[in-house]
Amino acid sequence: MTELRPAPAPAPAPTPDRHGYQVDVVWTGNTGQGTSSYRGYERTHEVRVPGREAIEASADPAFLGDANRYNPEELLVAALSQCHMLWYLHLAAETGVVVIGYHDQARGVLAESPVDGTGQFEEVVLAPQVTVSDRVSLDTAEALHQRAHELCYIARSVTFPVRREPTTRIAN
Repeated sequence: MTELRPAPAPAPAPTPDRHGYQVDVVWTGNTGQGTSSYRGYERTHEVRVPGREAIEASADPAFLGDANRYNPEELLVAALSQCHMLWYLHLAAETGVVVIGYHDQARGVLAESPVDGTGQFEEVVLAPQVTVSDRVSLDTAEALHQRAHELCYIARSVTFPVRREPTTRIAN
């Protein structure tokens, strides 16, 4: 017999000061026996946002996941990188810094406890390589990373350090 539970209450209505986000995570890894054993199911799932294509995801391969899919740890590092970049570009536009290239090779370290398998991120390092149009804006461009970090919603929400190791170069 299947027990039906009521759908969760909707998030509070967005206001100018509050923004709601809904993401559906749907497990697709039932191989026919459900979770009858720890190794008997796949960790595959989809991350869906209404009106968009699904992101195919899984657990990290270290946790029996599919290496061909995104995992939650990668998506957290990506979210931090995206948030920093978007604030950085916003600040650049406001201050007259013309950014013509931005590439971040962000990385994170998750420490897993050998005792019980729990863990947490120790840090995430953002390593944006920024290209600006002229030498005049070089110092300002470098200083904007600190302010972008201070404004990033996601960096402000995590309890581990988010370090920045930016490089800035002038376009040829």
